[in-house]
Amino acid sequence: MPERREVYKFGGASVRDAERIRNVATIIGQHKGGALTIVVSALGKTTNALEQVLAAFAKTQPDVAVERLSEVKAMHYQIAHQLFGAEHAVYAQLNDAFVEVEWLLEEPFDTTFEYAYDQIVSIGELASSLLLSHYLQSVSELPVTWMDARGLIRTDDLYREARVDWTVTQQLVDRHVKPALTAGQHVVTQGFIGSTVDNESTTLGREGSDYSAAILSFCLDATSMTIWKDVPGVLTADPRMFDQVTKLDRLSYREAIEMTYYGAKVIHPKTIKPLQNKSIPLFVKSFLAPEQPGTKIDAHAPAAYPPIITVERNQALVEIQTRDFSFIAEHHLRDLFNLIAEHRLRVNLMQNSAISFSMSVNDQDERVTSFAKALGGSYACEIRRGLELYTLRHADELTLQQHRQGKVVFMDERVGSTVQLLVQEAVVPVRKKAQRSQ
Repeated sequence: MPERREVYKFGGASVRDAERIRNVATIIGQHKGGALTIVVSALGKTTNALEQVLAAFAKTQPDVAVERLSEVKAMHYQIAHQLFGAEHAVYAQLNDAFVEVEWLLEEPFDTTFEYAYDQIVSIGELASSLLLSHYLQSVSELPVTWMDARGLIRTDDLYREARVDWTVTQQLVDRHVKPALTAGQHVVTQGFIGSTVDNESTTLGREGSDYSAAILSFCLDATSMTIWKDVPGVLTADPRMFDQVTKLDRLSYREAIEMTYYGAKVIHPKTIKPLQNKSIPLFVKSFLAPEQPGTKIDAHAPAAYPPIITVERNQALVEIQTRDFSFIAEHHLRDLFNLIAEHRLRVNLMQNSAISFSMSVNDQDERVTSFAKALGGSYACEIRRGLELYTLRHADELTLQQHRQGKVVFMDERVGSTVQLLVQEAVVPVRKKAQRSQ
C-alpha cells in the first residue's frame, strides 16, 4: 500500500500566540496516518507589521523601520520565552532570520518596492515556522524536520505575485521532502514564500500560504490537504458581516474556485486548481474544534447550494471615455488591456458602452492612480473609491432585494444565477429641525 501523504496548513490566527501554538501541536500530535507536511503562515498580524517596516524603509525613515522591526522581533522572542524559557536554540535561529532584514535596512532604498516587499515580509513565515518546529520537537518528541520553502518552491521574479516553476519545484520536492516523509519525519515549512533561480526571496500573493500548501500537495501526490481556520468550515457568507450564516458541508472544486475568484477569503483563489488536477480532496476545518468534520471540497457536487455571498472591499470604479467621442473600438480595448496588465490591476467587473469603458478593480497601493496617469491625453478618466463588490451566487430574488436595500448601485451584472453589485452605502440626509419663529 502506498504511504499516505497529508498536508496541513495553519494560518496566522492559529499560531498568533504561545497558547495557539500549543493547540496546533496538540492537533498534530493527535494525527494518525503517517508523516505530515505542515505549512505555516506568519504569526497573526505579523505581515501587517512587516509592511509597516517596509513603508518606513521606502520613505527613507531608517530609524522608524528599525524600530518597527525591533517590535516584531520582540513579539517573537516573547512567545519563544513563553514556550521554551530563557535558553533555547530557537533564539539564535530567529536572530539569523531577522538579520536578513536588518542588513537590508542598513542600505539606502534603491530598489523596487515589490522587490523590497518580498525580502522583508517573507521573514514572518520563517520566524513562525521556527517556533512551531522547535515546539513540536520539545513537547511531543515528534520526528520533525524544518525546511526553508525558498529551497522548495522555485518561482520567477514577478515579486509580490511570483509564478511557480512547476518543473523545478517538483524536482526540489522530490529531492528534499519526499525522502524525509518516507523516513517518518514531519516536515515543517512556510507558506507564501519561494525563491528565484538567483535565490532571491519571492512571495506568491497576499494570503498565499493556502496556495503553497496546494503546490506541495500536488508535488507530493497528497492523499488530502487540510486548511485549519478559526471558522467551522466554508460558510455561506462572512459571519463578521452577515447574520444567519450557515456552514457548507460539501463543495465541488468548481464551486470553490468560483467562490474564491469572487472574493471568498476562506481559501486563496489559486489553491483549488493544483488539487483538482490530481483529485486531491481539500478539507477546511476549525483549529478551535478539530473533532468537527468541517467542509470537504472535491469533485462531487451536492444537489443544490443555498445563496452564497462574497464581498470584495476597497474597490475603485474606473470610468474611461474617449475624449473625441469616438467609439470604444478593438484598438482602444487592446491599449487599455495592455495598460491593465502593465499596472497589474485586478479587474473584478467590467462593462463598456459606445464611448466608455468601466471597470471595478482592487484599489491596491498606487496602481489605479498610476494607471490613470498612463492613459495619456486620449482618454478622460474618473475614479470613484471606497466601493464594495457584492457577488451573490445561486441568488434568489429575496436575497437580491435584501442586499440592494440601503445601497447606491453603480454597476450590476447577472450571469445565470450569479449577480454582482458594485455598491456604496446610501447616505441618508440628516434633516434639521425647523426653528421656531420668535
